[in-house]
Amino acid sequence: MRLDEFKQRIEAEFGPNLRNATPANVREFLDKLQQEAWEHQRRHSERYEMPVENARTYEEVMKEFFVDVLDLPAEKAVMLLWTLALDLTFAAIEHQYSEVLDPLFRTLESSD
Repeated sequence: MRLDEFKQRIEAEFGPNLRNATPANVREFLDKLQQEAWEHQRRHSERYEMPVENARTYEEVMKEFFVDVLDLPAEKAVMLLWTLALDLTFAAIEHQYSEVLDPLFRTLESSD
């Protein structure tokens, strides 16, 4: 996918300036992109080859990811890093919402 198409899909999904983005629809959008990438790979390859994974910790996985991104064409790297940042940001927002709302539901449960 080209960067201009990526931008159009983001605006179609979330509206201008990500106006309608929520943790739930961001997660759905990212899952959809991942599914499309997997299907695209299946169409272009007879079989799936499991990558050799040398990393043993999350930190090592992330270091390998960022090193690999540096070798990508700029347009692909921007889209990959943008989706990662979107994912992490909205996961943090969701976590913040749950911390705020959790005490409300706990109070209701304990009063029953």
